[in-house]
Amino acid sequence: MKVFSNNRQKPKNNNGSQTSRPVWTVAITANLKDEFTPDLDDPPDAGAEFDRLETIQNLANAIKSDGHQVVFLQADKTLPQAIINLKPDICFNIAEGISGDSREAQVPALCELLGIPYTASRVLPHAVSLDKTMTKRIWRDHGLPTAPFQEFSKIEELENLELNFPLFVKPAREGTGMGIDEKSLVHSMPELRQRVEWLLKTYRQPALVEEFLPGREFTVGFFGNPGSPANRRTPELYDQDGYHWLPILEIGLANSISPTVYGHDAKSIDIGDTGAPDYLCPADIPSSLASELIDLTRKAAEALNARDISRVDFRMGADGKPYLLEINTLPGLNPAISDICIMADAEGLSYNTLIKEILYLAAERFSLPFNMVKWDFAKKSAKFINARS
Repeated sequence: MKVFSNNRQKPKNNNGSQTSRPVWTVAITANLKDEFTPDLDDPPDAGAEFDRLETIQNLANAIKSDGHQVVFLQADKTLPQAIINLKPDICFNIAEGISGDSREAQVPALCELLGIPYTASRVLPHAVSLDKTMTKRIWRDHGLPTAPFQEFSKIEELENLELNFPLFVKPAREGTGMGIDEKSLVHSMPELRQRVEWLLKTYRQPALVEEFLPGREFTVGFFGNPGSPANRRTPELYDQDGYHWLPILEIGLANSISPTVYGHDAKSIDIGDTGAPDYLCPADIPSSLASELIDLTRKAAEALNARDISRVDFRMGADGKPYLLEINTLPGLNPAISDICIMADAEGLSYNTLIKEILYLAAERFSLPFNMVKWDFAKKSAKFINARS
Protein backbone atom coordinates (compact mmCIF):
# COMPACT_ATOMS: atom_id res chain seq x y z
CA MET A 1 0.00 0.00 0.00
CA LYS A 2 1.46 3.34 -1.06
CA VAL A 3 0.02 6.56 0.40
CA PHE A 4 0.10 9.80 -1.61
CA SER A 5 -0.72 12.13 1.28
CA ASN A 6 -1.72 15.77 1.34
CA ASN A 7 -2.55 15.94 5.08
CA ARG A 8 -6.25 15.94 4.15
CA GLN A 9 -6.50 19.73 4.28
CA LYS A 10 -9.64 21.07 2.72
CA PRO A 11 -9.08 23.34 -0.27
CA LYS A 12 -9.82 27.02 0.28
CA ASN A 13 -11.78 29.61 -1.62
CA ASN A 14 -10.14 32.78 -2.94
CA ASN A 15 -11.09 34.60 0.26
CA GLY A 16 -9.23 32.04 2.38
CA SER A 17 -12.30 30.27 3.76
CA GLN A 18 -12.61 26.53 3.41
CA THR A 19 -14.91 25.13 0.76
CA SER A 20 -17.81 22.88 1.69
CA ARG A 21 -16.58 20.15 -0.66
CA PRO A 22 -15.48 17.12 1.36
CA VAL A 23 -12.00 15.66 1.20
CA TRP A 24 -12.06 11.96 0.38
CA THR A 25 -9.73 9.04 0.82
CA VAL A 26 -9.39 7.76 -2.74
CA ALA A 27 -7.96 4.29 -3.34
CA ILE A 28 -6.35 3.78 -6.75
CA THR A 29 -6.71 0.11 -7.62
CA ALA A 30 -4.46 -1.25 -10.36
CA ASN A 31 -2.18 -4.07 -11.46
CA LEU A 32 1.47 -3.13 -11.98
CA LYS A 33 3.72 -4.39 -14.76
CA ASP A 34 6.75 -4.07 -12.48
CA GLU A 35 5.30 -6.52 -9.97
CA PHE A 36 4.03 -9.10 -12.46
CA THR A 37 5.94 -12.33 -12.99
CA PRO A 38 4.48 -14.50 -15.76
CA ASP A 39 4.19 -18.25 -15.39
CA LEU A 40 6.17 -20.46 -17.74
CA ASP A 41 3.06 -21.39 -19.72
CA ASP A 42 1.69 -17.83 -19.99
CA PRO A 43 1.36 -16.20 -23.44
CA PRO A 44 4.40 -14.19 -24.61
CA ASP A 45 2.54 -10.90 -24.09
CA ALA A 46 1.09 -11.75 -20.67
CA GLY A 47 0.77 -8.69 -18.46
CA ALA A 48 0.79 -6.30 -21.42
CA GLU A 49 -2.36 -4.57 -20.18
CA PHE A 50 -0.97 -3.82 -16.70
CA ASP A 51 0.05 -0.31 -15.67
CA ARG A 52 3.34 1.27 -14.70
CA LEU A 53 3.98 3.03 -11.40
CA GLU A 54 4.37 6.39 -13.14
CA THR A 55 0.75 6.13 -14.32
CA ILE A 56 -0.35 5.64 -10.71
CA GLN A 57 1.73 8.65 -9.67
CA ASN A 58 0.14 10.82 -12.38
CA LEU A 59 -3.35 9.72 -11.34
CA ALA A 60 -2.53 10.42 -7.70
CA ASN A 61 -1.24 13.90 -8.48
CA ALA A 62 -4.39 14.72 -10.44
CA ILE A 63 -6.70 13.56 -7.65
CA LYS A 64 -4.60 15.22 -4.95
CA SER A 65 -4.87 18.53 -6.80
CA ASP A 66 -8.44 18.75 -5.51
CA GLY A 67 -7.41 18.13 -1.91
CA HIS A 68 -8.06 14.41 -1.60
CA GLN A 69 -5.83 11.82 0.04
CA VAL A 70 -4.76 9.05 -2.33
CA VAL A 71 -3.69 5.51 -1.50
CA PHE A 72 -2.55 2.95 -4.07
CA LEU A 73 -3.78 -0.63 -3.58
CA GLN A 74 -2.41 -3.49 -5.66
CA ALA A 75 -5.35 -5.37 -7.21
CA ASP A 76 -4.22 -8.87 -6.27
CA LYS A 77 -5.31 -11.38 -3.64
CA THR A 78 -4.42 -8.91 -0.88
CA LEU A 79 -6.97 -6.37 -2.13
CA PRO A 80 -10.09 -7.47 -0.19
CA GLN A 81 -8.43 -7.08 3.19
CA ALA A 82 -6.64 -3.90 2.10
CA ILE A 83 -9.93 -2.24 1.16
CA ILE A 84 -11.55 -3.40 4.40
CA ASN A 85 -8.66 -1.93 6.39
CA LEU A 86 -8.51 1.36 4.48
CA LYS A 87 -12.25 2.01 4.19
CA PRO A 88 -11.84 4.43 1.24
CA ASP A 89 -14.60 6.83 0.29
CA ILE A 90 -14.21 5.79 -3.36
CA CYS A 91 -11.95 3.63 -5.53
CA PHE A 92 -10.44 5.02 -8.71
CA ASN A 93 -10.26 1.71 -10.52
CA ILE A 94 -7.97 0.91 -13.45
CA ALA A 95 -7.31 -2.73 -12.49
CA GLU A 96 -7.27 -5.21 -15.37
CA GLY A 97 -7.56 -8.25 -13.08
CA ILE A 98 -5.13 -11.12 -12.74
CA SER A 99 -7.02 -14.21 -13.90
CA GLY A 100 -10.27 -15.44 -15.39
CA ASP A 101 -12.30 -14.55 -18.45
CA SER A 102 -14.15 -11.70 -16.68
CA ARG A 103 -11.16 -10.40 -14.74
CA GLU A 104 -11.83 -6.71 -15.41
CA ALA A 105 -14.99 -7.12 -13.33
CA GLN A 106 -13.14 -8.39 -10.24
CA VAL A 107 -12.52 -5.05 -8.52
CA PRO A 108 -16.00 -3.67 -9.33
CA ALA A 109 -17.56 -6.85 -7.92
CA LEU A 110 -15.48 -6.54 -4.75
CA CYS A 111 -16.46 -2.89 -4.36
CA GLU A 112 -20.12 -3.80 -4.81
CA LEU A 113 -19.79 -6.48 -2.13
CA LEU A 114 -18.19 -4.04 0.32
CA GLY A 115 -20.40 -1.08 -0.57
CA ILE A 116 -17.51 1.07 -1.85
CA PRO A 117 -18.17 3.52 -4.73
CA TYR A 118 -15.81 3.18 -7.70
CA THR A 119 -15.08 4.76 -11.06
CA ALA A 120 -15.88 3.50 -14.56
CA SER A 121 -18.43 0.88 -15.52
CA ARG A 122 -20.13 -1.49 -13.14
CA VAL A 123 -19.66 -5.26 -12.96
CA LEU A 124 -21.64 -6.53 -15.93
CA PRO A 125 -20.32 -4.09 -18.60
CA HIS A 126 -16.73 -4.94 -17.65
CA ALA A 127 -17.45 -8.67 -17.69
CA VAL A 128 -19.15 -8.50 -21.07
CA SER A 129 -16.82 -6.04 -22.81
CA LEU A 130 -13.73 -8.19 -22.26
CA ASP A 131 -15.58 -11.01 -24.04
CA LYS A 132 -15.36 -9.69 -27.59
CA THR A 133 -17.66 -12.34 -29.03
CA MET A 134 -20.42 -11.64 -26.51
CA THR A 135 -20.04 -7.91 -27.12
CA LYS A 136 -20.44 -8.37 -30.87
CA ARG A 137 -23.53 -10.54 -30.32
CA ILE A 138 -25.13 -7.79 -28.24
CA TRP A 139 -24.29 -5.14 -30.83
CA ARG A 140 -25.62 -7.34 -33.62
CA ASP A 141 -28.88 -7.86 -31.70
CA HIS A 142 -29.14 -4.07 -31.32
CA GLY A 143 -28.82 -3.66 -35.08
CA LEU A 144 -25.36 -2.08 -34.89
CA PRO A 145 -22.79 -2.72 -37.65
CA THR A 146 -20.05 -5.22 -36.86
CA ALA A 147 -18.18 -7.55 -39.21
CA PRO A 148 -19.54 -11.11 -39.65
CA PHE A 149 -17.89 -13.39 -37.09
CA GLN A 150 -17.71 -16.83 -35.52
CA GLU A 151 -16.10 -18.14 -32.34
CA PHE A 152 -14.18 -21.41 -32.26
CA SER A 153 -13.38 -23.31 -29.07
CA LYS A 154 -12.08 -26.45 -30.80
CA ILE A 155 -10.09 -26.88 -33.98
CA GLU A 156 -12.71 -29.36 -35.26
CA GLU A 157 -15.32 -26.59 -35.29
CA LEU A 158 -13.59 -24.99 -38.28
CA GLU A 159 -15.50 -27.49 -40.41
CA ASN A 160 -18.51 -25.24 -39.79
CA LEU A 161 -16.84 -22.07 -41.09
CA GLU A 162 -19.38 -19.78 -42.75
CA LEU A 163 -17.18 -16.72 -43.33
CA ASN A 164 -15.42 -15.39 -46.42
CA PHE A 165 -11.65 -14.96 -46.64
CA PRO A 166 -9.60 -12.94 -45.84
CA LEU A 167 -10.26 -13.37 -42.13
CA PHE A 168 -8.92 -11.82 -38.95
CA VAL A 169 -8.21 -14.06 -35.94
CA LYS A 170 -7.71 -12.97 -32.32
CA PRO A 171 -8.24 -14.19 -28.75
CA ALA A 172 -11.85 -13.74 -27.72
CA ARG A 173 -11.06 -12.41 -24.24
CA GLU A 174 -7.93 -10.26 -24.27
CA GLY A 175 -7.09 -6.58 -24.58
CA THR A 176 -4.15 -4.30 -25.44
CA GLY A 177 -3.67 -6.07 -28.78
CA MET A 178 -2.65 -9.30 -27.07
CA GLY A 179 -2.49 -12.24 -29.45
CA ILE A 180 -2.65 -9.96 -32.49
CA ASP A 181 0.13 -9.62 -35.07
CA GLU A 182 0.53 -9.85 -38.84
CA LYS A 183 -0.24 -13.58 -38.73
CA SER A 184 -3.72 -12.68 -37.44
CA LEU A 185 -4.71 -11.90 -41.03
CA VAL A 186 -5.29 -15.20 -42.85
CA HIS A 187 -6.18 -15.91 -46.47
CA SER A 188 -6.76 -19.67 -46.57
CA MET A 189 -8.04 -22.59 -44.53
CA PRO A 190 -4.51 -23.89 -43.75
CA GLU A 191 -3.50 -20.45 -42.43
CA LEU A 192 -6.72 -20.22 -40.43
CA ARG A 193 -6.29 -23.66 -38.94
CA GLN A 194 -2.70 -22.91 -37.93
CA ARG A 195 -3.61 -19.59 -36.30
CA VAL A 196 -6.66 -20.89 -34.43
CA GLU A 197 -4.70 -23.89 -33.19
CA TRP A 198 -1.93 -21.59 -31.90
CA LEU A 199 -4.40 -19.29 -30.12
CA LEU A 200 -6.27 -22.16 -28.47
CA LYS A 201 -3.02 -23.60 -27.16
CA THR A 202 -1.28 -20.33 -26.21
CA TYR A 203 -4.15 -18.34 -24.69
CA ARG A 204 -6.35 -21.24 -23.55
CA GLN A 205 -9.53 -19.51 -24.68
CA PRO A 206 -11.73 -19.42 -27.79
CA ALA A 207 -10.60 -17.75 -30.99
CA LEU A 208 -12.74 -14.99 -32.47
CA VAL A 209 -12.69 -15.04 -36.28
CA GLU A 210 -14.06 -12.09 -38.26
CA GLU A 211 -14.25 -11.14 -41.90
CA PHE A 212 -11.37 -8.71 -42.42
CA LEU A 213 -12.13 -5.00 -42.70
CA PRO A 214 -9.54 -3.39 -45.02
CA GLY A 215 -10.20 0.31 -44.36
CA ARG A 216 -8.96 3.03 -42.01
CA GLU A 217 -9.02 2.49 -38.24
CA PHE A 218 -10.50 4.98 -35.77
CA THR A 219 -11.14 5.12 -32.06
CA VAL A 220 -13.72 7.32 -30.35
CA GLY A 221 -13.39 8.24 -26.69
CA PHE A 222 -15.77 9.94 -24.31
CA PHE A 223 -16.43 10.60 -20.67
CA GLY A 224 -19.86 11.18 -19.20
CA ASN A 225 -23.10 9.37 -18.50
CA PRO A 226 -26.57 9.56 -20.02
CA GLY A 227 -28.77 12.20 -18.47
CA SER A 228 -28.77 15.90 -17.83
CA PRO A 229 -25.41 17.34 -16.69
CA ALA A 230 -27.11 20.30 -14.99
CA ASN A 231 -26.03 19.30 -11.47
CA ARG A 232 -22.52 18.17 -12.33
CA ARG A 233 -19.44 19.86 -10.99
CA THR A 234 -18.50 21.21 -14.44
CA PRO A 235 -21.68 20.96 -16.52
CA GLU A 236 -20.24 23.18 -19.24
CA LEU A 237 -18.02 20.28 -20.36
CA TYR A 238 -20.98 18.14 -21.41
CA ASP A 239 -23.62 18.13 -24.10
CA GLN A 240 -27.28 18.02 -23.11
CA ASP A 241 -27.26 14.20 -23.26
CA GLY A 242 -24.56 14.07 -20.59
CA TYR A 243 -21.49 13.23 -22.70
CA HIS A 244 -18.18 14.86 -23.56
CA TRP A 245 -16.92 13.63 -26.92
CA LEU A 246 -13.16 13.77 -27.36
CA PRO A 247 -11.62 14.41 -30.79
CA ILE A 248 -11.64 11.28 -32.94
CA LEU A 249 -8.29 9.52 -33.23
CA GLU A 250 -7.13 7.71 -36.37
CA ILE A 251 -4.56 4.93 -36.07
CA GLY A 252 -2.31 5.36 -39.09
CA LEU A 253 -0.66 2.03 -39.84
CA ALA A 254 1.30 2.85 -43.01
CA ASN A 255 4.56 3.41 -41.09
CA SER A 256 3.83 0.85 -38.38
CA ILE A 257 5.86 -2.27 -37.67
CA SER A 258 2.70 -4.12 -38.77
CA PRO A 259 1.15 -2.05 -41.61
CA THR A 260 -2.17 -3.91 -41.72
CA VAL A 261 -2.61 -4.80 -38.05
CA TYR A 262 -2.79 -2.71 -34.87
CA GLY A 263 -1.54 -5.38 -32.48
CA HIS A 264 0.55 -5.71 -29.35
CA ASP A 265 3.91 -5.15 -31.05
CA ALA A 266 2.74 -1.87 -32.60
CA LYS A 267 1.09 -0.69 -29.39
CA SER A 268 4.23 -1.37 -27.35
CA ILE A 269 6.40 1.07 -29.37
CA ASP A 270 6.64 4.58 -27.94
CA ILE A 271 4.95 7.32 -29.94
CA GLY A 272 7.31 8.76 -32.53
CA ASP A 273 9.76 5.86 -32.44
CA THR A 274 10.52 3.83 -35.56
CA GLY A 275 7.79 1.29 -36.22
CA ALA A 276 5.14 3.06 -34.15
CA PRO A 277 1.77 3.83 -35.74
CA ASP A 278 0.85 7.42 -36.48
CA TYR A 279 -1.68 8.75 -33.98
CA LEU A 280 -3.65 11.31 -35.98
CA CYS A 281 -5.87 13.47 -33.80
CA PRO A 282 -8.19 14.99 -34.67
CA ALA A 283 -8.73 12.58 -37.54
CA ASP A 284 -8.98 14.16 -40.98
CA ILE A 285 -12.48 13.00 -41.83
CA PRO A 286 -15.71 14.61 -43.05
CA SER A 287 -18.04 15.94 -40.38
CA SER A 288 -20.69 13.46 -41.55
CA LEU A 289 -18.41 10.51 -40.76
CA ALA A 290 -17.42 12.05 -37.42
CA SER A 291 -21.08 12.39 -36.48
CA GLU A 292 -21.78 8.81 -37.54
CA LEU A 293 -18.86 7.46 -35.48
CA ILE A 294 -20.00 9.39 -32.41
CA ASP A 295 -23.59 8.21 -32.81
CA LEU A 296 -22.47 4.58 -33.17
CA THR A 297 -20.18 4.94 -30.15
CA ARG A 298 -23.02 6.23 -28.00
CA LYS A 299 -25.31 3.39 -29.09
CA ALA A 300 -22.57 0.78 -28.63
CA ALA A 301 -21.72 2.03 -25.13
CA GLU A 302 -25.33 2.33 -24.04
CA ALA A 303 -26.08 -1.19 -25.30
CA LEU A 304 -23.61 -2.41 -22.65
CA ASN A 305 -24.51 0.24 -20.02
CA ALA A 306 -20.95 1.59 -20.01
CA ARG A 307 -20.37 4.38 -17.51
CA ASP A 308 -18.02 7.31 -16.80
CA ILE A 309 -15.42 6.68 -19.52
CA SER A 310 -14.97 4.36 -22.50
CA ARG A 311 -13.36 4.09 -25.90
CA VAL A 312 -14.83 2.36 -28.96
CA ASP A 313 -12.76 1.11 -31.90
CA PHE A 314 -13.84 1.07 -35.55
CA ARG A 315 -12.59 -0.06 -38.94
CA MET A 316 -13.95 0.97 -42.29
CA GLY A 317 -15.20 -1.80 -44.54
CA ALA A 318 -14.66 -2.27 -48.26
CA ASP A 319 -18.08 -0.64 -48.69
CA GLY A 320 -16.81 2.59 -47.11
CA LYS A 321 -18.94 2.17 -43.97
CA PRO A 322 -17.69 2.05 -40.35
CA TYR A 323 -17.93 -1.19 -38.38
CA LEU A 324 -17.60 -1.68 -34.63
CA LEU A 325 -14.55 -3.67 -33.53
CA GLU A 326 -14.64 -3.57 -29.73
CA ILE A 327 -15.20 -1.37 -26.70
CA ASN A 328 -12.74 -0.67 -23.91
CA THR A 329 -14.68 0.15 -20.74
CA LEU A 330 -11.39 0.52 -18.85
CA PRO A 331 -9.20 2.52 -21.25
CA GLY A 332 -5.59 3.27 -20.41
CA LEU A 333 -4.83 6.55 -18.62
CA ASN A 334 -1.09 6.89 -19.14
CA PRO A 335 -0.76 10.60 -20.00
CA ALA A 336 2.07 9.98 -22.48
CA ILE A 337 0.79 7.09 -24.58
CA SER A 338 -2.85 6.17 -23.90
CA ASP A 339 -5.34 6.87 -26.69
CA ILE A 340 -7.82 8.67 -24.40
CA CYS A 341 -5.06 10.97 -23.16
CA ILE A 342 -3.87 11.69 -26.71
CA MET A 343 -7.42 12.74 -27.58
CA ALA A 344 -7.77 14.95 -24.51
CA ASP A 345 -4.43 16.61 -25.23
CA ALA A 346 -5.45 17.28 -28.84
CA GLU A 347 -8.51 19.09 -27.52
CA GLY A 348 -6.52 21.09 -24.99
CA LEU A 349 -8.15 19.33 -22.04
CA SER A 350 -5.67 18.91 -19.21
CA TYR A 351 -4.87 15.51 -17.76
CA ASN A 352 -5.90 16.67 -14.29
CA THR A 353 -9.30 17.76 -15.59
CA LEU A 354 -9.85 14.44 -17.37
CA ILE A 355 -9.04 12.41 -14.25
CA LYS A 356 -11.11 14.57 -11.91
CA GLU A 357 -14.11 14.40 -14.23
CA ILE A 358 -13.96 10.59 -14.16
CA LEU A 359 -13.79 10.71 -10.36
CA TYR A 360 -16.72 13.10 -9.98
CA LEU A 361 -18.87 11.31 -12.55
CA ALA A 362 -18.60 8.20 -10.39
CA ALA A 363 -19.25 10.26 -7.26
CA GLU A 364 -22.44 11.58 -8.84
CA ARG A 365 -23.64 8.05 -9.68
CA PHE A 366 -23.04 6.88 -6.12
CA SER A 367 -24.44 10.09 -4.56
CA LEU A 368 -21.18 11.06 -2.87
CA PRO A 369 -21.50 14.71 -1.76
CA PHE A 370 -19.63 17.48 -3.53
CA ASN A 371 -20.42 21.06 -4.51
CA MET A 372 -23.08 20.71 -7.18
CA VAL A 373 -23.74 23.97 -9.01
CA LYS A 374 -27.14 24.35 -10.62
CA TRP A 375 -26.88 24.88 -14.36
CA ASP A 376 -29.61 26.76 -16.17
CA PHE A 377 -29.61 25.69 -19.83
CA ALA A 378 -32.06 28.48 -20.61
CA LYS A 379 -29.50 31.08 -19.53
CA LYS A 380 -26.26 29.45 -20.61
CA SER A 381 -25.96 26.57 -23.02
CA ALA A 382 -23.63 23.69 -22.28
CA LYS A 383 -20.47 23.61 -24.35
CA PHE A 384 -20.85 21.12 -27.18
CA ILE A 385 -17.62 19.39 -28.14
CA ASN A 386 -17.02 19.28 -31.88
CA ALA A 387 -15.50 15.97 -32.96
CA ARG A 388 -13.08 17.82 -35.24
CA SER A 389 -12.01 20.49 -32.76
